[in-house]
Amino acid sequence: MFFKKKINSNENENYIKITALLIHAAKIDENYSIKEEEIIKKTLIKMNVKSNDLESIINKGKKMEENSNQILEFTKEVKNMNKENKIKIIEALWQIIYSNNDADIYETNLMRRLAGLLYIDNKTMGDIKEKIKKQIS
Repeated sequence: MFFKKKINSNENENYIKITALLIHAAKIDENYSIKEEEIIKKTLIKMNVKSNDLESIINKGKKMEENSNQILEFTKEVKNMNKENKIKIIEALWQIIYSNNDADIYETNLMRRLAGLLYIDNKTMGDIKEKIKKQIS
């Protein structure tokens, strides 16, 4: 039983770091909205986060993002994910960015940096971006 709790604890720590990355993307345009937080919640649910852990993970992710000055510690977890989950995170990042129907220079710069850090090629990144833009419009 102890071992199972440890796994869940590590899993939640990973989700907190991923949440911090999503929150960072949401805050980069200095306008963190309820709509963006809903996207973050839906993304975590898609990644099988238990609903009773959701608020705690989001609150811890907010604190982690506020106390960090770099995104590297957040991207390590995403980099180690399988491709399917990595794509979910990239889609969520683009959804957050386009939640206000526009991407500013800071947001596009962040996504360029993340593409390199997460080893996502330009074509894949562009395809995901276009998919999200079509869904929103």
